[in-house]
Amino acid sequence: MSANLKLDKNREGNQMDDRDGKILPESPPAEPDEGWWAAVLADEPLVEVEAESRPFIRPEADSPVTPAVSKPASSSVNWEKVRKVFINDEIIKMNVVGHNRGGILVAAEDIHGFVPASHLIDIPPDVSEGDREHYLTSYLDRKISLKVIECDSTKERIVFSERAAQAEEGQRKYLLETLSEGDVVSGTVTNVTSFGAFVDLGGLEGLIHVSELSWGRVTDPSDFIQVNDTVETVVLQVSEDQCRIALSLKRLEENPWISLAEKLSPGEVVDAIITSIVKYGAFARLKEGVEGLIHISSMNFPSGCKKIDDFLYRGQAVSVCILSIDAERRRLGLKLEQIEN
Repeated sequence: MSANLKLDKNREGNQMDDRDGKILPESPPAEPDEGWWAAVLADEPLVEVEAESRPFIRPEADSPVTPAVSKPASSSVNWEKVRKVFINDEIIKMNVVGHNRGGILVAAEDIHGFVPASHLIDIPPDVSEGDREHYLTSYLDRKISLKVIECDSTKERIVFSERAAQAEEGQRKYLLETLSEGDVVSGTVTNVTSFGAFVDLGGLEGLIHVSELSWGRVTDPSDFIQVNDTVETVVLQVSEDQCRIALSLKRLEENPWISLAEKLSPGEVVDAIITSIVKYGAFARLKEGVEGLIHISSMNFPSGCKKIDDFLYRGQAVSVCILSIDAERRRLGLKLEQIEN
């Protein structure tokens, strides 16, 4: 079993199945739709690869001009070979022949495709737009080890990953066959985007959708998880045919909304932290991890303040009064009582 795979059968605060120790969600997880996976390339502009009008560029040492390198014709691809490499999770060597701002173009005798920048091991995940060009150019004329992570002959698309090739051959297939819903797995965060975070499980990346990061409201995933973090997550769904794994971070903890109404009641004053300012009020997080809305109508503006952000800011400690709790709809109404110094 992979070193990155760890089953935790004794974690407190979760529902456990006595037969195999898996964590069971309170209710079946929703089927991850294509919105979850549309940016599996970590928001790199893959569409540019498919458009002949957006060429890859290859700088010439003695020329101030960067001539275009045309995309090879689809007929030059040996699709039977590509599918074999993909299904068997093989590692292949490819030559880097060009790049655009989204990644690099690689080619061999009868295979060519695209490697998104987020799947190149020499490019930092937080690289600036200016430095990105330097890193991509440094890949030109190199031969690198890759794995196929997506192939679609109908769309004439082949996507490779250098990062995935760091795991031994067949590891992705092994993980897809052995992981199942409810397993607790550990891995390394490889990318954080607006829609969630990708976690390398040791040969296969899983996605923690933004809605599965916290029981509270999430406006910025990077507030909860960072690149290179080692995290434990719960497997929500495994799709062998699409090589996709849906993960959850929040389901390692008990759903606080279930017990919130038992712990708190309307009229009670508690401590909270301001998490965001909006035009109609502010959101504040309680120590239980849930967020509530302080509506602007319940605020008494201090003298001289005309806007909410004149006296409230993100990360500020405040005291709030519980106005209402709707655990079923996960809504919490708050009133601003006191601003801590």
